[in-house]
Amino acid sequence: MARRKPITAKKPAEKDGKPAGKRQSNAERSAYFARREAAKVLRSALQGDARRRAVGSIKSLVYGPSVRNKKATFALVCETLKHLSVIKEIMEEANVVSSKWKKQNELLYIIAYDLLFGQQDLLTGDAEKHLMSKKDALQSALSRILRRKGLKNVADLMALDKTSELQKPRYVRVNTLKTDTESVISELRKQYVVQEDDTVPDLLILPPGADLHNHPLVKNGSVFLQGKGSSMPAVALDPKPGWEVIDACAAPGNKTVHLAALMKGKGKIIACELNKERVERLKNNVKLSGATNVKVKHEDFLNLDPTDPSHSKIRAILLDPSCSGSGTALDRLDHLLPSHSADGSGYVDATRLRKLAAFQKRVLEHALSFPAVERIAYSTCSIHQIENEDVVNSVLHLATSRGFQLETPFPQWPRRGLPTFDGSEHLLRTDLVEDKEGFFVALFVRRENLEDRRRKKQRRTQRKPLNFFVARLLKLV
Repeated sequence: MARRKPITAKKPAEKDGKPAGKRQSNAERSAYFARREAAKVLRSALQGDARRRAVGSIKSLVYGPSVRNKKATFALVCETLKHLSVIKEIMEEANVVSSKWKKQNELLYIIAYDLLFGQQDLLTGDAEKHLMSKKDALQSALSRILRRKGLKNVADLMALDKTSELQKPRYVRVNTLKTDTESVISELRKQYVVQEDDTVPDLLILPPGADLHNHPLVKNGSVFLQGKGSSMPAVALDPKPGWEVIDACAAPGNKTVHLAALMKGKGKIIACELNKERVERLKNNVKLSGATNVKVKHEDFLNLDPTDPSHSKIRAILLDPSCSGSGTALDRLDHLLPSHSADGSGYVDATRLRKLAAFQKRVLEHALSFPAVERIAYSTCSIHQIENEDVVNSVLHLATSRGFQLETPFPQWPRRGLPTFDGSEHLLRTDLVEDKEGFFVALFVRRENLEDRRRKKQRRTQRKPLNFFVARLLKLV
């Protein structure tokens, strides 16, 4: 009788994003999933950069709730981006991307970085095995590139791409809807040196590099990781409890929930956001903050009708429209993206800036058209005059005709607008060198409303004696 061959189970394939085969060590498993998370972030960042409409900064994408291994993912994304042009050149020269893997380019970039420059000993998974089988071809391509560039080794190549880190303090804004500043200071001082900011209320300053992303106070919404410049517009707008307010371009929602805190959770905030993915981030932040007076609208602010009766009581508008982000480029890590490379970026930037400025002017003009609005804060995280002083100057005639004038937010702040027109001294700027970020704030206040009310009150007061005399006279007749 012939002996049967033993039935051997087929080697399981990688499925549902999980590694197959032999049991992995914890380190291998962690590295495997970090590469997949990094690939998703890298895809979002590169697609947003290509369309010039980012869903979020690299940091915000990594530190979102969906990413578990944040530190490893952040490091992989940053290092891969720093060497992306070289990685692409190596992979193209080695001809290692088959049709099977073309839709997973970002994952291959991440793995190629690890294989060539990082953790070669922790490469497990089908995509990893594919590139490992091409390792000789990749190494040969790298050697040829080094020779062409006149470099001796990989360390020299990596040194070319090193970007100096911007040493800026970590700012933390206390969410007064949930706690108070003294309690937060007491808790944070268990680990860090903490100072109170002398300009923005409830804003704390921690040492550079302080990582609070997993801190309980951040996770429960007691504090928000928000920079100083980003915290200024809501305070400048100064909405009162009970007011009706619009946050015109609201996502991710830091300024929205700041408004809610300043209003002590009273009144109403309409938070508009056009991008569907960013709407979800906005809703999550509103929920985390505990703000109950915010109504999130998945809608373009430009589509809101100022004459609609539901908008007749809007008294303040916070307008922080899409901008170049040039004032936070280093913090956002935008300098790592392909569009910020040296080749041809001047033309692309100039074209993009003109389009942004045209959009910014439109939304500011729209904000000025709401009949009952008294205060409008216009802000950008840009250093460019075309997005800041030029936009404000372009609407000044319209603003004046509707009773608005420029007010001076934070009068004690030393850095004001560029002297491009009369009144620019009312504008506020932060400086990339002095303040480690470049923000801009303009505050429009409708003075005509207040003066009209004052005159009406005076007229009523003056008419009272005459009306009383006429009434007595008619009574006698």
